Amino acid sequence: MAQFDLVVRGGTISTASDTFIADIGVKDGIVTALGQALGSGEHDIDASGKWILPGGVEAHCHIEQESSMGIMTADDYRSGSISAAFGGNTTIIPFAAQHRGQSLREVVKLYHGRAEAKSVIDYTFHLIISDPTKHILSQELPALIMDGYTSFKVYMTYDMLKIDDRQFLDILTTARRYGAMTMVHAENNDVIAWMSERLLNAGHVAPRYHAVSHARIAESEASGRAIHLAELTDTPLLIVHVSTEEATRTIRKARDRGLKIYGETCPQYLFLTIDDLDREGMEGAKYCCSPPPRNDADQESIWLGLQNDTFQVFSSDHAPYRFDETGKLHAGPNPPFKMIGNGVPGIELRMPLLFSEGVRNGRISINQFVALTSTNAAKIFGLHPQKGTIAIGSDADFALWDPDREVEITWDDLHDNVGYTPYQGKRITGWPETVINRGRVVVSDGELHVDPGSGRFLRRRPGHGAAVPAGQLVMEVSPACNFGAEIL
Repeated sequence: MAQFDLVVRGGTISTASDTFIADIGVKDGIVTALGQALGSGEHDIDASGKWILPGGVEAHCHIEQESSMGIMTADDYRSGSISAAFGGNTTIIPFAAQHRGQSLREVVKLYHGRAEAKSVIDYTFHLIISDPTKHILSQELPALIMDGYTSFKVYMTYDMLKIDDRQFLDILTTARRYGAMTMVHAENNDVIAWMSERLLNAGHVAPRYHAVSHARIAESEASGRAIHLAELTDTPLLIVHVSTEEATRTIRKARDRGLKIYGETCPQYLFLTIDDLDREGMEGAKYCCSPPPRNDADQESIWLGLQNDTFQVFSSDHAPYRFDETGKLHAGPNPPFKMIGNGVPGIELRMPLLFSEGVRNGRISINQFVALTSTNAAKIFGLHPQKGTIAIGSDADFALWDPDREVEITWDDLHDNVGYTPYQGKRITGWPETVINRGRVVVSDGELHVDPGSGRFLRRRPGHGAAVPAGQLVMEVSPACNFGAEIL
């Protein structure tokens, strides 16, 4: 009788901390042995010459979600999860998005109905909170956190999603009290609206003006304000999709002061620039996202932030809208920049792009790559060590990479439902060829080997390490310094 269900033999294993050659023994979906010349398995995979990395944890993606404009994403949980799997991911964390007037509990029920019969890999949800009523904050949100929905995102921009600073403080204190992680889209809405109005009134409507309207100072100001509010409440905070040198510096300074501020960036801020929005006709609409791509100097600053731990997470912010009337051009064939569907796809290319340009070109180590694409997200969002590493007792989630495989990116070879990729024609080196989730071979030889609905929902624990307050209370909040008032 075989000792293991699966043995992966002879590959070079890299985690966020170590690199070594070993066999991996899997039983009942769990890693049960790491060593040399392990016993027999019902199935064996020869990984000689391959790099075995933890399955990616894609921590920021929009799947089967309505935007604030009412546009449904092109990817549902079937196509979105398949595309993620072919890109080396074994876990996705998309959003269950509350719009104004909705119950959070009903929103969660809705998204479970969308995901459970379709996802081919494991998943959990971030909540999006746009309507933090007293009932939501005192009843629904605490109960959902206890039920395992331990992270949520808030917006400082978009008229139908944004919260004001007082609401932000209420959400942060709820997160602090119950042990959840808050994520923030940090852009100053009034700056963007002020810029947009003047551009449109002057007849500047082309896609390139989307980038102009999202002024850099809108991002750096909002990032700084979000950090100050988190400092006031002593609440950990993750600032997502950072695009500028200034916002990067702001996060770095906060971390240097010992604040529990985390940063995330995305492929579009390393591989696209503002010039991509200035393509002929409406082609620039394909590159419109918020914040927008910036310039070469910002790209170098983002690379530095990945190298020096300013950013802990590298996500795709996959926002898949087709280049037609269902998505990017929902307002007509030549919409003004304010009416273009907002977002870019990238869930399948997130890891290969960073592997090629980061690891292969010597900008980051393989261990940093694993941390940025898997381990850190698993830790920040309460999934580690079940996810994000290769260790005895962890889920058997890993990908076998051919580090030398050369690929020319074309949408025809991808598995999303978008119809284009902003990285068309780019040549990269390194690709995940076999992807295993809980011991199941999900992808190999360019084929999908599991059924939709076979992914599992992941219930997370509140109060994990990343979400624990730093214990650095400002003077006005500390009872020791503010005459004993209990504020938090």
